[in-house]
Amino acid sequence: MRDRGRPWQTDAGGLVLSVRLTPKGVRDAIEGIAQLADGTSVLKARVRALPSAGEANAALIKLIAGTLGVSQRDICLVAGSAARLKRVQVAGNAAALAAALEEICARSAIRTVDAGQT
Repeated sequence: MRDRGRPWQTDAGGLVLSVRLTPKGVRDAIEGIAQLADGTSVLKARVRALPSAGEANAALIKLIAGTLGVSQRDICLVAGSAARLKRVQVAGNAAALAAALEEICARSAIRTVDAGQT
């Protein structure tokens, strides 16, 4: 079940995330939630890895695992291996994973607002 405006949905084994990945960034980070032109919500992620030989995908899996406190083996790229838009399945307690993502997105929104105030 997908929460309105959230780029994740619960499934039997955890969460499925919709992610927009930007490779060749200056840092590895989850930067919050973005709306695509069609209204779809995606989790914005940036990695330093290059988009070749699966390096960016591996870096995304490592980033999500570290951010959510799960093992890399609990994360599976289910769609978009060669695209910027990806679907990633994270195995685990869906409620706990969703709560962690809510907190991460709230912190990134605060940083974005703070950065805009000068």
